[in-house]
Amino acid sequence: MPINYVDTGFVLICTALVIFMTFGVGLFYAGLVHRKNIISMLTLSFISFALVSLQWIFFGYSLAFGPDFGGLIGGLDHIGLAGVTMEGDNIPKLVFMIFQMAFAAITLAIVTSAVAERIKLSSFLLLGLIWTTLIYDPVAHWIWGGGWAQQIGVLDFAGGIGVHICAGFSALALAFVIGKRKGFGEYSLQPCNIPMTLIGGAILWFGWFGFNAGSALGVNSIAVNAFIVTNIAAAAGTFAYMFVSWYKGKPSSLSMISGTIAGLGAITPAAGFVGPMEAVVIGAISGVLCYFALVFRLEQQWDESLDAWAIHGTGGLWGTIALGIFATATVGGVNGLIAGNGHQLILQLGGAFIILAYSFIGTWILALIVDKLIGLRVTEEEEYVGLDISQHGETHRN
Repeated sequence: MPINYVDTGFVLICTALVIFMTFGVGLFYAGLVHRKNIISMLTLSFISFALVSLQWIFFGYSLAFGPDFGGLIGGLDHIGLAGVTMEGDNIPKLVFMIFQMAFAAITLAIVTSAVAERIKLSSFLLLGLIWTTLIYDPVAHWIWGGGWAQQIGVLDFAGGIGVHICAGFSALALAFVIGKRKGFGEYSLQPCNIPMTLIGGAILWFGWFGFNAGSALGVNSIAVNAFIVTNIAAAAGTFAYMFVSWYKGKPSSLSMISGTIAGLGAITPAAGFVGPMEAVVIGAISGVLCYFALVFRLEQQWDESLDAWAIHGTGGLWGTIALGIFATATVGGVNGLIAGNGHQLILQLGGAFIILAYSFIGTWILALIVDKLIGLRVTEEEEYVGLDISQHGETHRN
């Protein structure tokens, strides 16, 4: 099939939107930490993008999308982007490569939730490199690059497994290894800049249209459907999370934007397989589930600081399962449980929980190794001073 330049332009625009989302994650997280750590959180998202940009072209893309090797990993045929050219099926291989690079980068940025306000920059660079190589790249191969999950029929339209489950449960494991922030559970750790978080959330909502619609890899009916159900699920998640938190207290702006991200994370795997009414249900249930996941985390005194697990992990897991329940062949060619195909639900459950376990256990092991080698966290004194000064020698205050 010759190159379609309309589709190519569309995917490039969507790639830019996903890249913009990575910096939106930085703003979202930076508003939730102490003032003395704002620059640090912004930097972690920026450096995630820069790090993955290089890792991806040297060998990450090849590991994820190279010729399948035993269903487990891609071959090394595309090291240094060898053979990745302007040729391709509908869109150039180079365009597909950069689109997928944006997904890898934002996944690492989401994981920074777990280490907010206490990781050494050097440790993050080392951990980020090996985590992307040994956790993200294999998972991407399994579900999108011809690996075992794709071979048996596990579906993930735009990253419920590859991005949200992988990042969310990796973040939880990393939080357990690095330990709690000083003062966690002893005194209130209030967000320093809620408007900044809301701006970051708005960027994420906006960019998510590229995230999901772009995964159709062209201007077609699937892209249109993904665009529409993305917005519907985001709105449903916003209200569901807000109402359940309102019942417990006040309808805060943070509850609203958290519900938005919950709805977006849940619809991501299903965006190419369900219609508008199913999107309402998926988004609303995700809002409720993610709220109670956050409550559970706080009750257990888990300092997965900025809730990648409670929102991305839980939302992505629910959305992956929901695909197996609500998928309809009239949208994406595959039926789920309600349409009479219970086998798809079994596949979704199996794929989700196997990759969940791999992400969690693998990240735990990698974090322990890095901690033993160079130490993950800053000293107590550096944590007290703040990472902006102790890690970067900067402050945003006059």
